[in-house]
Amino acid sequence: MQDWTVLPWDGSAQDYAAVAAGQVTPPEVAQWQTRAQRVRFAHAGGVLTAHHWSAAPAPGHLHKAPVVVLHGGSGSWTHWLRMLGPLTQAGHAVWALDLPGFGASDPLPHQQDADDMLPLLAASLQHWLPGQVLQIMGFSLGGMTAALLAAAYPALVRQLVLVGPPGLGLRDKPLYRLKGWRHLSDPVEQLRCHQYNLAALMLADARQIDRATLALHTANVQRDRLPRRRLASTDILRQTLPRITCPVQAVYGQEDVLYRGLWPQVAACFGGRLQLIAGAGHWVQYEQPGVFAEAVLPMLL
Repeated sequence: MQDWTVLPWDGSAQDYAAVAAGQVTPPEVAQWQTRAQRVRFAHAGGVLTAHHWSAAPAPGHLHKAPVVVLHGGSGSWTHWLRMLGPLTQAGHAVWALDLPGFGASDPLPHQQDADDMLPLLAASLQHWLPGQVLQIMGFSLGGMTAALLAAAYPALVRQLVLVGPPGLGLRDKPLYRLKGWRHLSDPVEQLRCHQYNLAALMLADARQIDRATLALHTANVQRDRLPRRRLASTDILRQTLPRITCPVQAVYGQEDVLYRGLWPQVAACFGGRLQLIAGAGHWVQYEQPGVFAEAVLPMLL
């Protein structure tokens, strides 16, 4: 049994405090930050922020359609960190949005959940990518949001790849329970909770939880300004899917605790268009990036 009282690296008290405060930037995050064009779109509550990377030059290869990626709950663009290389090397420009209320994006006034984001997301994407019909990959909350966006703005979205989305309404009670951490004053205790939560929900293999992963995760959860969300526990995605006119492909880690053991029912929700990635949990594109890329890249335009 995993001992959650032991952190995955030996650090000083100052180091633990910095990681717990979200002040440590892993080298891989810093590398992609340095290479990104950071753009903003003003709204009533502040700004919506996106990171943009151009397609990697490849002699003899035409650049492909850009890909918009949306992150999961309590996340940011870094949820897609390990897919930026495969996507750009395959010839895709990438636009990674921080959804309103997460990462470097301010929440909208009176915003409560994904359905409140749709007009802003549509306006910002039309501004940044004018005249382009988009393919969107959304992870978890971002997948549910992408589906709602495609249903509300069918002329905007050409293709959806939904990665570990909730909102199918197939379970009365979740298989996991997360630990609260905001009330804790001890950084080490906070990090123990984050480590536990990553294993409970995000990753099937707890051995992947190292200092860099905890630093990435804590930086994200520290900037979550929308902790109370309601739609993920409903069947809103299942109700929305029949109204989407573009192709939809679902991808889940086979060990994803959202729907583990219910894959025939999940496949039925998506009309059979379901790809399972073995050895991966909910955060499949981080846990199994190579296998995920092999599965997803052929789906893209």
